Amino acid sequence: MSFPTDTVPALAVQPDKSELIFTAKQRSPKKPLILMGASPESLWPFVSGTAQELETWQQVAQQYWPGALTLVLPASAHIPATMNPTDPSTIGIRVPKSQIAITILSQTGPLATTSANYSGEPSLQTMAEVEKVFPYVLTLQPSEVAPVKPITIGIPSTVAQWTGNGWKILRQGSVQLLTG
Repeated sequence: MSFPTDTVPALAVQPDKSELIFTAKQRSPKKPLILMGASPESLWPFVSGTAQELETWQQVAQQYWPGALTLVLPASAHIPATMNPTDPSTIGIRVPKSQIAITILSQTGPLATTSANYSGEPSLQTMAEVEKVFPYVLTLQPSEVAPVKPITIGIPSTVAQWTGNGWKILRQGSVQLLTG
C-alpha cells in the first residue's frame, strides 16, 4: 500500500512481507526499510537497549516525534531480518507527523516503509505520481482520506543512528538533531 506522510509518500507492508518492497522498488538489500508506527509506544517493543539507552531514545522521541526523524537503534527479536537483510541487528523507527499516516498505522500496527519511488530515482511527491509509477499498489488518494491536501515537506526524514554513546547522522533531512 501507499499513503501520504509528512515527508514524502510511503510504500508500506506488514514487516514480515518486507521483501515485497525490495522487489517493487528494485531496492538493494543493503538499504534497510523503516518501521513506521502511530506512536513511540507502538515502536519500543521492536528495539533493544539498556534502561538508560531507552530513556535517552524516549527523550529524543518526545522532542522530535511525531516528525521527520528516523532513529536507527538496536533491533529486538520482534523485527523480521528481511527488513534489514545486511544488518538485522539494527532497525530504523519513525512516527510521522501526518494524521492520515497515523490513522492508518493505528489500525494496522507498525509497518515496514520506505519512500515511494524506484531505487535510485527521486522520491515521488504526490499520490497521483505513486499510482502512475506503481499501478499495482493500493494507493490512497487524498479525496479518500481527507478533504484537504496532506501537508508534506518533500524531503526524506533525517536518519540518526545510535552509536552506544551518541548519535551519528546517516542522512540529513529537515530535522537538526544535536549529535555527540
